[in-house]
Amino acid sequence: MRFRAKIVDLACLNHFGRVINTVAKLAKTCTLRLTVGKLYFILSDKVANGGVSMWCELCQGNFFDEFQMEGVAAEHNEIYLELVPENLSRALKTAQNAKAVKIKLTNKHCPCLRVAVELPSLSSSSRIVTHDIPVGVIPKRLWNDFREPSVPDFDVSIYLPVLKTMKSVVERMKNLSNSIVIEANLSGEMNLKIETDLVSVTTHFKDLGNPPWASEDGCQSSAQDTNLESMAEACIDIRKLQQLLAGQQVNPTKALCNIVSKRIVHFILLHEDVSLQYFIPALA
Repeated sequence: MRFRAKIVDLACLNHFGRVINTVAKLAKTCTLRLTVGKLYFILSDKVANGGVSMWCELCQGNFFDEFQMEGVAAEHNEIYLELVPENLSRALKTAQNAKAVKIKLTNKHCPCLRVAVELPSLSSSSRIVTHDIPVGVIPKRLWNDFREPSVPDFDVSIYLPVLKTMKSVVERMKNLSNSIVIEANLSGEMNLKIETDLVSVTTHFKDLGNPPWASEDGCQSSAQDTNLESMAEACIDIRKLQQLLAGQQVNPTKALCNIVSKRIVHFILLHEDVSLQYFIPALA
């Protein structure tokens, strides 16, 4: 089992750092899955912990100048590691003006991801700062716990408003309530609502648009037959939503959410070379 990679391009390095910062804001610990073509950061919390799950997918060719890996076996050419993303984020913060960054899986005293940052130097000899980040190797028998979550059979799929606007609305509402209702319909309308004994606040968004993808595989056929104006809604933990909006540093080209009424809200943030899915279950 081997893994080594190298980033030289500064724009790629900073972009990778932003992705890791986003992941670190959403998960204290997560699973890093390495394959020949992709990296995945996975959080699959059990329902007892609030049930939030995350699936972040990166094409390695868009970030790394060199990328070599050998999985646990020829027929299972993958590696699954458990790590604290904040540790990786801190290591990459020292690399903002680096000439190159090398990442390597080592096993001196315990399994580690070694991040070697080559910094610019005035002399001919280079300065290298090394960070050893402890990781846990996840055995193959547990890999099935980290498969990509299936897209739920949703009632409504809708594009999100500008995330900065949504974030400021949610941050204000967070001071008034612990929960928030997200409701949307197939006419491009979405409402964010909070209701307490003292106050009721609703923010309306219109003309957001609905993704056309659902009709391709017929998974939204039931929704196509319903009234376009009727709202699907779910009440979720407002802190979980605020965490997603506040931690977001990837600036997605597309952002949308799928609502399964009273059950789950599934957020998808898409960038050219990164996709982030985030699932927040409805409160009972």
